Amino acid sequence: MSGSDETAITVTLRVNRFTPRPERDRGDRGSRAGRGGSPFGKRGGSPFAASSASRVRRARGKSWTQDYVLTVAPDATVLDCLLAVKRTMDPTLAFRYSCGHGMCGSDAVAINGTPTLLCTASVKEWAKADRTTLTDDDGFRRTDAGLVDGEDRRDDDDRLDDGDLGVIELSPLPGFPVQRDLIIDIDPMLDQIRRLEPYLQADGALARTSEGKIDVFEYLQNPEQLAKYEMLSNCIACGVCEGSCPVFAGGDAFIGPAALIAASRFVNDSRDAATDRRLEMIDTADGVAACQSVRACSRQCPRGIDVGEEMWQIVAKVKER
Repeated sequence: MSGSDETAITVTLRVNRFTPRPERDRGDRGSRAGRGGSPFGKRGGSPFAASSASRVRRARGKSWTQDYVLTVAPDATVLDCLLAVKRTMDPTLAFRYSCGHGMCGSDAVAINGTPTLLCTASVKEWAKADRTTLTDDDGFRRTDAGLVDGEDRRDDDDRLDDGDLGVIELSPLPGFPVQRDLIIDIDPMLDQIRRLEPYLQADGALARTSEGKIDVFEYLQNPEQLAKYEMLSNCIACGVCEGSCPVFAGGDAFIGPAALIAASRFVNDSRDAATDRRLEMIDTADGVAACQSVRACSRQCPRGIDVGEEMWQIVAKVKER
């Protein structure tokens, strides 16, 4: 862990854990072998599968909450803490990460209920008092947590001990199937992005100069044209906007803000010739029509994209089409 022993403090990681139940081998179970599920179910699957790919059957297994107490530097990241737990306390703890610098987006989780990246979240920013220990004389938890008019009115017994920074609650990113502990299945999101063909589609015609030669600068853009989509190209498909979206995370059929951002990136690209087709693909009940303009998707984007504003812009383009 970073930092010196003099600045070290105590923090509790409260992790929502999950272990899936092992799938049983049905290969020798008589006439139902290989089919799975109810013998009365349709083999063709749901007719709405194409429009609700994000709604995946929830895995079954064991769920529980586990606390890990660590001594860390206040400026350590939550990812640093999890790595310390993994290496020195509990090797069974499962979470995903890669670059550790907020560039890959693989370590998105919910910290204290807010979707964000483990590697960019510092302990001092996210640790909070453990409200489950703030009780009155009768043993009931005080809903005001001892705060009156914004001032701390807790008794001395309710205050955090010196050097105790508090609790950080960790849970999987909302809206995604959980595979194990903090690891989610992001395939539904990636499938929705791929569904909208996130690649440049030029008209294929070679521009020529007045002399009849091929114009090597046919795709040259000016700064204004580049600015229309440059920020959108920074999306790392971390899923934070999807986990923040009450429609997507709520389980409704919605293609999701990540896919719409990918579509908007090319709609705003002057080199792309498939704008009409792209707008038609998202003009569906589970496309822009499902967006409720809550703009919660903008709050924690690690790349600084105003996702909610882009949603509004792409909805306006669809309506004007």
